[in-house]
This record gives sequence, structure tokens and C-alpha cells, in this order.
Amino acid sequence: MIADFSAPYALPRCKSKHSDLQAISPETVSNLIRGEYSEVIDNYVIVDCRYPYEYEGGHIEGAQNIYTKSDILDRFMKSDEFTSKAVDSNTKNVIIFHCEFSSERGPKMCRYLRESDRKENADQYPRLTYPEIYILEGGYKAFYEHESSQCTPQTYKPMLHADHSQDLKHFRAKTKSMNGSRCNRRRMLRC
Repeated sequence: MIADFSAPYALPRCKSKHSDLQAISPETVSNLIRGEYSEVIDNYVIVDCRYPYEYEGGHIEGAQNIYTKSDILDRFMKSDEFTSKAVDSNTKNVIIFHCEFSSERGPKMCRYLRESDRKENADQYPRLTYPEIYILEGGYKAFYEHESSQCTPQTYKPMLHADHSQDLKHFRAKTKSMNGSRCNRRRMLRC
């Protein structure tokens, strides 16, 4: 059952190293983009949590580049655009998070949205504005390897790309300050 216990998951899930999160495969995301789930999914948003230089170096078509907690709140908890669709109980809305490998940044943002949604709806538990959220197993790298034709541009730029070492420092500092968290260097290299 989805997180508010109101219905089963609409998309087929796969195993993930993140036992607390629901994961879907690159193939499932590819099929979603092609419209194969249009009978069960009304709206979907793919959230690319990578840094802008990674996103600009290639992303899943239609994905939105959102990489800070404050941007997650602005987009999903404060914006009427998607929130009004989400609260309509007659529509099925899903959000899919990913980063380069879906190891650190994507799962962290997915958890943050769930936590914020739970706080927002605490007086109506188990109600959630976004009961069906997923992570893309393997992240952008796995999706690109599976279906590069659905990437814009059809390239892949890793976080640790040599041409972007200054960008990496800048965006790490920005996300640390905007997210209000400290991050240990060894853990960040895995994201």
C-alpha cells in the first residue's frame, strides 16, 4: 500500500538498498514517459537532484532540476500548481527522485519531502499530499545506460567531472548552507 494506506502502488517496484524507500527501475521510468501507465497515473514529476552542471550535461526528458531542500518545499509544499492536483483524491500523482546513482542526494530529498508532507498533514494522519513517491534505482547513470534516447541532451556528465571541480565546490557549499546540514566528504563522493 502507498504511504497513506489508501491504495496499492501504481508502478512496479524493484529492490533497492534503501529499504525505507520505494524504488522503480529505469525501464519503468522509460515506460512511464512513453505513456504506458497513463491509465493509472494522471500526473508525474521526475525530480533530478543532481547539481545544475550535471543536469545541463544530460537529463531525463521532462525532469526538473531541484537540488536543495528549500526548492523541494517551494515546489511541492508551497506551490499551488502541483499541490492542487495532488490533493484531488480522484487523480493519481507520483514523484520520482534521482541523482547520479540514487545513492545519496535523490534519496535524501525523497525522505525530506515525505517528512515535510507528514508534518504538514500531522493532524490528519495518515493523509499525505504526496502518498506515492519513488526513487529511480541506479539513478541517472542507470537510466542513461538503459534509454539514452529519452535524455536531453543525450549525454552523461558525472558529478566528479574534471571540468567542473569549481562548480562542485560551489554547489556542495550551497546545498550545505541551504539544507542546514553538514556532510562528510567521503559520503558526498558516493552520491
